[in-house]
Amino acid sequence: MADATAFAERFGVLEDGPAVWHQFAELSRHYLFAGRQIHDANIVATMLAHAEHRLLTFNTADFRCFGALIELVQL
Repeated sequence: MADATAFAERFGVLEDGPAVWHQFAELSRHYLFAGRQIHDANIVATMLAHAEHRLLTFNTADFRCFGALIELVQL
């Protein structure tokens, strides 16, 4: 728990809410995703709702379809 707390304090946590839902709905109008990809799309929607455009990830392949909207940073 201490590691999670330190991480959240250093990087911040983007909250879910109506703005995220709006972004998610917009993504669904322009991109095809289903199943586990819905979680990835929700991450992207959260980022866009908070004007964040860089994603640090171990798996850039999961987010490559959103490459026009976000910058993928390989960890």
